Amino acid sequence: MDSPGREAPDTPPRATRREWTGLAVIALPCLVYSMDLTVLNLAIPAISAELKPSSAQLLWMIDIYGFLVAGLLITMGTLGDRIGRRRLLLAGAAAFGAASWVAAFSGSAPMLIAMRALLGVAGATLAPSTLSLIRNMFHDPQQRQFAIGVWIASFSLGGAIGPLVGGLLLEYFHWGSVFLVAVPVMALLLLLGPRLLPEYRDPQAGVVDLTSVLLSIVAVLAVIYGVKHVAEHGLQAPSAVAIGGGLLVGGAFLHRQSRLSYPLLDLGLFRQPRFAAAVSAYGLSSLAMFGIYIFVTQFLQLVLGLSPLMAGLATLPWAIGFLAGSLGTSRLTRRWLQERIIVGGLALAAVAFGLMLWVDATPAGLAILVASTVLMSLAMAPVFTVGNEIIITAAPPERAGAASAISETAAEFSGALGIAVLGSLGIALYRNVLRDALPAGLDASASAQALATLGGALAVGESLEGPPGRALQQAARDAFMHSLRLAAIVGLVTVSLSAALAARMLAGARR
Repeated sequence: MDSPGREAPDTPPRATRREWTGLAVIALPCLVYSMDLTVLNLAIPAISAELKPSSAQLLWMIDIYGFLVAGLLITMGTLGDRIGRRRLLLAGAAAFGAASWVAAFSGSAPMLIAMRALLGVAGATLAPSTLSLIRNMFHDPQQRQFAIGVWIASFSLGGAIGPLVGGLLLEYFHWGSVFLVAVPVMALLLLLGPRLLPEYRDPQAGVVDLTSVLLSIVAVLAVIYGVKHVAEHGLQAPSAVAIGGGLLVGGAFLHRQSRLSYPLLDLGLFRQPRFAAAVSAYGLSSLAMFGIYIFVTQFLQLVLGLSPLMAGLATLPWAIGFLAGSLGTSRLTRRWLQERIIVGGLALAAVAFGLMLWVDATPAGLAILVASTVLMSLAMAPVFTVGNEIIITAAPPERAGAASAISETAAEFSGALGIAVLGSLGIALYRNVLRDALPAGLDASASAQALATLGGALAVGESLEGPPGRALQQAARDAFMHSLRLAAIVGLVTVSLSAALAARMLAGARR
């Protein structure tokens, strides 16, 4: 990288108003894509009352969207390089809007599951297409980093406001309204995209290998299903078979890529230390952040007793921190090298995880939690922004779609793994701590319910009369606080190791 303040010999062209307007157009669907990952959870009670799904159907409603997004990212990234990134984005937007409209008026559980599946397929086109388009629209490094910051911020803001928007809509409208939000956004993209977004594709693209597509989908879906099963039920035979089988298929996929002239996944990119360091930093920090988030949301509602709306407001500063950190990254790069921003951001995130060790069930504890999440987001946002800039510029322009898909797949995998690993460790510690505090004479069914989740323990405690019930509830909250602190320790260690690994790999890249 050039030293700060030094002019490059050939100054790249700067973006015009058309490119910036185009950025706004592609940021909106990214926000909606992120909202769709969380907004359905609030609508589940209303959907259950109207459509009466089975427990298995309910799980598929929630999970199928994220499963298919993760499984198809690599395929869609390469497909966009071949057929055109704008063409793929617009096709995905049309499918997303149509599926959202039909989902809103679904008359049965299978119909809603099918529409959520189509939304997942369409959603997988958005992230790699939009990020790779940014690579082609913004050639000036400072402007490109700011544009990527806007892209990152749109995802984080969508995830944060999803519960708030969903709660507001469900307060006054039918549950289908949570899907209809996407329709005007996708219509706007279809209207303005052809005018504002450039088309770009690999002029020498080979044929997309269908066997590789199938192997990648099976590998990703199997592993993510397995880690989600571990998070919900612990390590059991189905999860072990899914993870083991997925890894074997993934190995076959990687072996096949090394033999293809036009691979779905360009393994040569990982031989570049800067690319490998950026992907590692992005993946490990996503693991830590997603892993702690599941404990934070439960802490706010089940330990502090906040309503869903108030809990959403308490996490809003986290999203605002991501917004500020993402948009401010371009200024940081004027003063510091990218390597220093990544390593420094990870080190600062470690401090944020350390602060969480002081969180307790008091107003001061809530203030510490909010402060630590804001510090975490301010530290992580530059890591994500600079990391993605390194990832898409490390690849040749014609393979930017495939490179951006690697970035998003790493984040999806790591997020699922973080939820599974930290969730499993947390529930194991919770059970061990609470088991000794269960009231004498509690029947086996109630004991199992109390040991399963904090929510279950609070329900059992409420069913008991007098001091034993209140004691059980307090013991369950105390046990959960141990789990929260364990997750914070794991997060601290993970991002600290990520900082050390990134520093070593990036130092090697400079030599």
